Amino acid sequence: MSEPASPSEIEQQDEAPEPRREPVFNLPPVVLAVIGICVAVHLIRVYGLTDDQDFALLVRTAFVPIRYSGQFDLDVYAFTSPFTYAFLHGGFAHLAINMVWLAAFGSPLANRFGTFWFSLFFAATGLAAVVLFWAVHPLGQAPLVGASGAISGMMGAAARFGFRIDRSSGKAAFAGAPLPIAEVLRSRGVMTFLGVWMVINLVTGLIGFAPGVDSQIAWEAHIGGFVAGFFGVRLFDRRQQDVHVDEDDRRT
Repeated sequence: MSEPASPSEIEQQDEAPEPRREPVFNLPPVVLAVIGICVAVHLIRVYGLTDDQDFALLVRTAFVPIRYSGQFDLDVYAFTSPFTYAFLHGGFAHLAINMVWLAAFGSPLANRFGTFWFSLFFAATGLAAVVLFWAVHPLGQAPLVGASGAISGMMGAAARFGFRIDRSSGKAAFAGAPLPIAEVLRSRGVMTFLGVWMVINLVTGLIGFAPGVDSQIAWEAHIGGFVAGFFGVRLFDRRQQDVHVDEDDRRT
């Protein structure tokens, strides 16, 4: 038989804070914005545009390597398409897979970087993806679309953090300073991830996305984005730089 609680015990129970409940979907606004733009653009293309209108949109906003071969005059789209191509996708499966990976890897990165630096990171890694794709296919006429180049950059950045997640603030973010490259190369978990990621990209790029699907995976763009994110993460990691500044202030 249980005994009645004393007044002090009742007060302690009343004062005990309720456990914090984390929402099922706790995506940063900038990640939600990118997902919203990608979904909206794809729905407009599929349900709002004719085939001719969609083709005209692709010509202007997708990345087409031959545009830079010297055979064509460079218009404004030659400078905007290396960024706008990331918001286009080849189908609902392509869109869904990219958005899932964007939510998984982009959210902790956005929580750490902040909206401004995450946006720059997204643009920079997406640009690095098309640069390598263009270097391999300088006369390619097939349009390159999809956010997977920038998402690969996020995976590269995640590898530099050793996939360590800090949830102390209520918003999951990659924890600690980016690991030195030598330490990353000694991490069995990170190297296993890198190996599996590389094999999947090469296999899907050479064989295809899936049986019955004609579109190919632009593995060159994935590698370009990944390399940029892996080696360039410190350029966008303002939090780590702020920590160094605070430490310097304490030394004076």
